[in-house]
Amino acid sequence: MTFVDALATVLYHGYEGTQGWTGFANEGTWIIFAVILVPIYVMLVAWFVGTPRDTRTGLLGVSYLVGITTSMWISMLVLTVILGVVFFGELPGQ
Repeated sequence: MTFVDALATVLYHGYEGTQGWTGFANEGTWIIFAVILVPIYVMLVAWFVGTPRDTRTGLLGVSYLVGITTSMWISMLVLTVILGVVFFGELPGQ
């Protein structure tokens, strides 16, 4: 056993990097988008079909939601890559 193998055993405890596409839609993603976010969907529909109706404000709210969601997903992707390199010694999905 080489020094690198011994160091990898100590650091990673025999675990390998993740296989496949990390973050790809699986059961948890479907539950979040189909069940947990129902109040958000109702709110979005109400912005455009409810009374009083203000399309400009509704579009502003949608753009805020898209911006917040995008920033959260991108930051989680970066964090996943960092954790994969630090704890598994390779990029996720390799």
